[in-house]
Amino acid sequence: MELRGKQKSFLKSQAHHLQPIFQIGKGGLNDQLIVQIGEALEKRELIKVSLLQNTDEEASEVAALLEEKLDCQIVQIIGRVLVIFKTSTQEKNQKISAAVKKV
Repeated sequence: MELRGKQKSFLKSQAHHLQPIFQIGKGGLNDQLIVQIGEALEKRELIKVSLLQNTDEEASEVAALLEEKLDCQIVQIIGRVLVIFKTSTQEKNQKISAAVKKV
């Protein structure tokens, strides 16, 4: 499902108060981190990931890789922070995606 403009705006407003729960440092983006991000998306649906100053990764490259590996959607990239959304497969975790469908 591709997000429409209004849906992205809604997700941005929902993500505004969130703190990044993952930080990508000098180790870069590895498979273990991708798995952990996937698990967090399954539970929360909307998360922030920040890139620390000491990483060689580019935010846009990380975004493209995560979209490809996790089948998620990048809502927004603000500097070195990614806002990532993916609908949960478990209905009990689908609080945000249910609201997004109504937008």
